[in-house]
Amino acid sequence: MYIAMNRFKIIKGKEKIFEDIWKNRDSHLKNVTGFLNFHLIKGRANEDFTLYASHSTWNTENDFTNWTRSDSFRKAHKNAGEHSEIYVGHPIFEGFVVII
Repeated sequence: MYIAMNRFKIIKGKEKIFEDIWKNRDSHLKNVTGFLNFHLIKGRANEDFTLYASHSTWNTENDFTNWTRSDSFRKAHKNAGEHSEIYVGHPIFEGFVVII
């Protein structure tokens, strides 16, 4: 199994906007080979930002990589830069192969 995560730092006070973007977007993941599940998770907050992560689980790393090269991926990310004013920096990707 493979876990793909993007970490986002969201400017304090902009959390609802960020959450609504994710709640209302079409991820285009329903019929993607190897996709298992998705969660948007909320972490700690400090004076400047609140930490979030997108967390998707895949059968294999190859399934995830194939998705990132697909039309479904391009459709899901077509408006990704539209709300740059709510972010502190760019998302940080982290990928993990599940051992146990």
